[in-house]
Amino acid sequence: MAATTGRLARVSVTVAVLAGGLGSRIGGDKALVQLGGRPLITYPLEASAAAGLDAVIVAKPTTRLPPTTTPLLLEPDEPTHPLLGVITALQELPAVIALPCDMPFVSPQALAALAEMQDDLATLWPGQPFPSLYRRKILPKLLAALEGNQSMRSLAAYSSRAQPMASSTDLAPPASINTSDDLAAAEEYLRTR
Repeated sequence: MAATTGRLARVSVTVAVLAGGLGSRIGGDKALVQLGGRPLITYPLEASAAAGLDAVIVAKPTTRLPPTTTPLLLEPDEPTHPLLGVITALQELPAVIALPCDMPFVSPQALAALAEMQDDLATLWPGQPFPSLYRRKILPKLLAALEGNQSMRSLAAYSSRAQPMASSTDLAPPASINTSDDLAAAEEYLRTR
């Protein structure tokens, strides 16, 4: 019976790949930035599929994206805050794993572990806002946090679960690609792994 309950909970979780940011530190159009010869956004989409989870892309109407068959949810132009993408996704879906498009090395195992959690807000790495599980029940708190311009990191502190992954390959929180130096380090990582 427990396996069935876990499976049903997992099916109701969708990965919301957040692509609405400006990408100003990396030159804009972050979803289109090339890593290993392909757009950065393809990595979290691939990890979602490998975890057996459906995905949506959450972006602003002006966000440039590569061709994709992944469903798209449009967030308002303002404000420019990553929390807006989470809120936009939760207004349409019962539970989401918020995953920025600039996190290419999040493992399918990490996404699957989050999808199995029953908490209203959960993260695998203490103090890290992404990836995190959000359920619609927490939407009023997120709306208040957005109105107060609260940081994503401060919300992660309220997570009812924040425990490092047991696997040695997942102990460190996944890195974001925000600058050209980050991109160069990610390219080097791909070459050596």
